[in-house]
Amino acid sequence: MADNPAPTDSPTAPEGATSLKLVFDEPRGRRKPPRHLADLTAPERKALLEEHGLPGFRAKQLSTHYFSRLVDDPAEMTDLPAGQRDELVSTLLPSLMTPLRTMEADKGTTRKTLWRLFDGALVESVLMRYPDRATVCVSSQAGCGMACPFCATGQGGLQRNMSTAEIVEQVVAGARSMTRGEVPGGPGRVSNVVFMGMGEPLANYKAVIGTVRRLTDPTPDGLGMSARNITVSTVGLVPRMLQLADEGIPVTLALSLHAPDDELRNDLVPINTRYSVDETVDAAWNYAQVTKRRVSIEYAMMRGINDQAWRADLLGDVLQARGDWGWVHVNLIPLNEVPGSRFTRSFDHDMDEFVRRLEAKGISTTIRDTRGSDIDAACGQLAATEA
Repeated sequence: MADNPAPTDSPTAPEGATSLKLVFDEPRGRRKPPRHLADLTAPERKALLEEHGLPGFRAKQLSTHYFSRLVDDPAEMTDLPAGQRDELVSTLLPSLMTPLRTMEADKGTTRKTLWRLFDGALVESVLMRYPDRATVCVSSQAGCGMACPFCATGQGGLQRNMSTAEIVEQVVAGARSMTRGEVPGGPGRVSNVVFMGMGEPLANYKAVIGTVRRLTDPTPDGLGMSARNITVSTVGLVPRMLQLADEGIPVTLALSLHAPDDELRNDLVPINTRYSVDETVDAAWNYAQVTKRRVSIEYAMMRGINDQAWRADLLGDVLQARGDWGWVHVNLIPLNEVPGSRFTRSFDHDMDEFVRRLEAKGISTTIRDTRGSDIDAACGQLAATEA
């Protein structure tokens, strides 16, 4: 399958939804980030050092510092010879991104970091600590080309794809913060990763899969995380959803559906003009069938737009038509409002009725506990500006 699921001459979104076009390809001519050990497999790391005339066995030591010890200061890598340390570090651990600002909410347990990438592009990641887990929400692209009108990121357009190492670095940085006790609650570890930051993960498929493999590779080759604690979201790039099902990595798939009918979803999620609700939900069902992993349906609740009781019934019917073997869970998201947007959050009583109607049809449903909205760190709010 080609790296891009559709040509770039995609149709514009319907009148009144957004003036942006769907964009699947990053702009041409962008410089590539320097190669980093997180971009490479263990044999590739060894080979790269040897290409530079350096001892290949040092690759494992560098990997141990990065993934196991979470070291970011070369002076702490005392098992590397002083005369070669700088060259070894610059070859396999080049600087990829610089933190510009960290904002906190929820008494410090939610931390949003603004990063400047090597070429000046800006992205954001969010670390959220809960009583039973710590989750990093990562960006996979600088900007996003999916043009969803209610999402701040989507309205900014696509600047470029991120490399595997740039995505991994967001997780490693969060892991360092947890290990060093920088988050209230004492030292801890990152247990979960969600690809729900900036960008459409499946539009940057190769780098995202590379990231998942680095996160799940046993230490010191990777972070040694469980694939079951990693969630990859998508607005519905059907060919990539089908491909993901065959990767043999049991991550959780989250489908941002937001509407059960084509007429409305064409407006809210412009990719629907390419792949219909039925095609998209079929691909989600296929993922559940192949991987035996329950799919999450993400549904942002927008007042008077998609929160009508009859749409809850229709959503239940659409999902139940594929079977009632527990293959799906609906995650209702109180809309995180974006300044100047015509989209507003649903009333609580309408969300409660939505839940009641879905559960009446046997669909497992919850309302997400949104965090970080007061620092624009919640779903759909990441815009990565220095202001």
